[in-house]
Amino acid sequence: MFTDEEKEAVYKVIFTRRDVRSFLPDPVPQSAVDRILEAAHHGPSVGFMQPWNFILIDDDHIKEQLAWAADKERRALAIHYENDDRSEKFLDLKIEGLKEAPLTICVTCDPSRGGSHVLGRNSIPETDMMSTACAIQNMWLASCAEGLAMGWVSFYKKADVRDILGIPPHIDPVALLSIGWTDVYPKAPILETEKWRKRERLKELIFHNKWAALGSI
Repeated sequence: MFTDEEKEAVYKVIFTRRDVRSFLPDPVPQSAVDRILEAAHHGPSVGFMQPWNFILIDDDHIKEQLAWAADKERRALAIHYENDDRSEKFLDLKIEGLKEAPLTICVTCDPSRGGSHVLGRNSIPETDMMSTACAIQNMWLASCAEGLAMGWVSFYKKADVRDILGIPPHIDPVALLSIGWTDVYPKAPILETEKWRKRERLKELIFHNKWAALGSI
């Protein structure tokens, strides 16, 4: 059982967590990094496959290479947003954060871990990626609880990241996560404050018993 204060703290972290793009150069304490990785490693995984690995990157030259890979993809994505200045600004911020943050963590997924017959994965192969996403979410919440900021860079060619970090061909580089201190921690998601789109109404997303069968909550 958890106390009311403990439950309140959990929900506070969930609602406070943000995708941050601006970082200070101050180093992140190793003890905090260890706790964040431990939280990730305790993420739920289908069939207890634990498909993740974590590559810690603090070398400025390697971070510049990763920023190059992201910028290359940013320029490709920009074609789809030629008349939207907000998107250009947002994509630029992601790359700057990747270079600014003192630490970047590449989270990978190994689809071969656990062998050919992993409980649950036989039916739904994507569960290895889902499990990795659960680990990343734990990292995000733990970082927030530590007072640290985290930003997820989600646009790059996987082949580029594999080449830069020496990742084997069968391993999936799922995420590049920038971690560090910040003096700009948004009170709401950036895309929400930039009026990219509105948050969906939860009530309209909940069905009862069958698809599109609305009820009341």
